[in-house]
Amino acid sequence: MKTGFFLIVTLFTLLMASYVSIRGWQALQHSGNLRFWYLGANILLFAVMMSGFMARGVLSPVAMKVLTSVGFSYMIIMIYLLLSFLVVDLVRLTNLAFHFAPAGMKTFRYVAFLISISSIAIAMMYGNYKFNHPEIVNLDLNIDKAPQQKTLKIVALSDVHLGYSINKTNLQKYVKLINEQKPDIVLMAGDVVDNITQPLIEQNMAEELRQIVAPLGVYAISGNHEYYGENPYIAEEYLKSAGITFLRDSTILVNNSFYLVGRDDRTNHKRKEIAQLTSAIDHSKPVIMLDHQPYHLNEARENGVDLQISGHTHNGQFFPGNLFVKQMYELGYGYRKIENTHYYVSSGLGLWGPKYRIGTQSELVVINLRF
Repeated sequence: MKTGFFLIVTLFTLLMASYVSIRGWQALQHSGNLRFWYLGANILLFAVMMSGFMARGVLSPVAMKVLTSVGFSYMIIMIYLLLSFLVVDLVRLTNLAFHFAPAGMKTFRYVAFLISISSIAIAMMYGNYKFNHPEIVNLDLNIDKAPQQKTLKIVALSDVHLGYSINKTNLQKYVKLINEQKPDIVLMAGDVVDNITQPLIEQNMAEELRQIVAPLGVYAISGNHEYYGENPYIAEEYLKSAGITFLRDSTILVNNSFYLVGRDDRTNHKRKEIAQLTSAIDHSKPVIMLDHQPYHLNEARENGVDLQISGHTHNGQFFPGNLFVKQMYELGYGYRKIENTHYYVSSGLGLWGPKYRIGTQSELVVINLRF
């Protein structure tokens, strides 16, 4: 199954790279050797990108960081060039029908290409800045369950994707940012690890994770990426060794004040239903649930969950992905309240792949909860 999926993705990516290479070659037909440089750069960068996918766990951390940084950057360039060339082709097809620029298409293609390259470069510089400067999202929420109000400061994060791309240096900044919020509790809503734990072990990231300060503890659940590349229990054991309480289809009462429910990722088709996880709890106390993928939101409401925190979507990560996410999910990003249940779907503190946030943001969520 994984091999078949990888082959399909590889074929699709190859087709995109081929289209981008051919259309760029045609746009630069009067630019002398520049078109050869363009074609050669596409071939080389495509090879680097694919090597980054296939060499995981084989090369050194430094080599992997270089491969993934270059390869993932090419991925976003390729996607934006693809969109640009599709628009140009649409204009060309329209011109064939209406002949509004019979003599100017060659110039149009060349100028459009130069504008596209310049725009992509600017967007990527801004997007990398946005990735490296996460936003703090503050939410003030109320759960009316106790006669005497209590307060709880939650720092929630998802989709950190620790690995070769998002490395120990990034993690140090994240831990500092988390501690600056002075949380009572820290909740990690899945995809803490990007596929395999080997880069975390090589860089001793547990050392940084142990520096997170939260009186009521640090908790994490599985996301889909903990299921990619290795047995998900390997990531679980590593995070436990770093002082993080891992919740896999389990419920705990924290400080005799509120319940915390941690669902396994829906990649596990045998995971427990919410009804099973909440059947024995005292619903006079607040119920907070971590569920990585924000599907079937009604189930949380129907089973007395007061606050659900999810991630997974990255809010599309970069435009126009956020537009697709909005259509794919009932709540693809942000906050919503449905009857008495609060929901927050985070765009993620880290991300998978290219380290750019174009039209989206990396974020840390601070929830000031009163109950």
